[in-house]
Amino acid sequence: MQRILIVEDDIIICGGVKIFLESRGYETDCAYSVKEAEEALSGSYSLVILDINLPDGNGLELCSKIRKGSHVPVIFLSADDTDDDMIKGFLAGCDDYIAKPFSTELLNQRIMAVLRRTGQGIAGDLFQYKDMSVDFGKMQVFIKNEPVRLSVTEYKLLELLIKNMGQVLTRETIIERIWGCDESFIDGNTLNVHIRRLRQKLEPDDKNSQYIRTVFGIGYTYGD
Repeated sequence: MQRILIVEDDIIICGGVKIFLESRGYETDCAYSVKEAEEALSGSYSLVILDINLPDGNGLELCSKIRKGSHVPVIFLSADDTDDDMIKGFLAGCDDYIAKPFSTELLNQRIMAVLRRTGQGIAGDLFQYKDMSVDFGKMQVFIKNEPVRLSVTEYKLLELLIKNMGQVLTRETIIERIWGCDESFIDGNTLNVHIRRLRQKLEPDDKNSQYIRTVFGIGYTYGD
């Protein structure tokens, strides 16, 4: 199991991130100061989430110190959100920089991306969101660790939506990307049928979707 150190002096934020990441399968520890972080880093971690403004020091300096003796990936999570702040973070040796306020699911995706880049990610390019996980390398989909059988078109549709998570894809865009034509060349109900079948296989209640959302009059999007 991948182990993450969260260095954050705000107890509420640290606790919230800890709960969220543990729900995604990570093992986590919290440190609320530079001193506590340095003590914790005597152990082994897959990744460090690091605030910049800490009560007894500076996260930039701590990141530079970590970099001198370790290759552990570091993601800054900070309210310092100007371009100059972010440049300083990368110069200090961080692997990514996320400004507060932030989306926990975006944090999760950034963590997985950093772990993949640094060779610590799960093989096969694994995506995880709520109870769903997808292994893009093996083209396998799981809900609560149980495999879900999808047709080729259903899988392609799900992959397209996931890889554009947070964006609304129009019906026209989806049809062109999946079927290689516009709506005038296929039955107008074809996309609706595939979305409905996909939801039935993925959702405990396909009328209250937690994965694929309809944006009425426009198209579909994945996630909250």
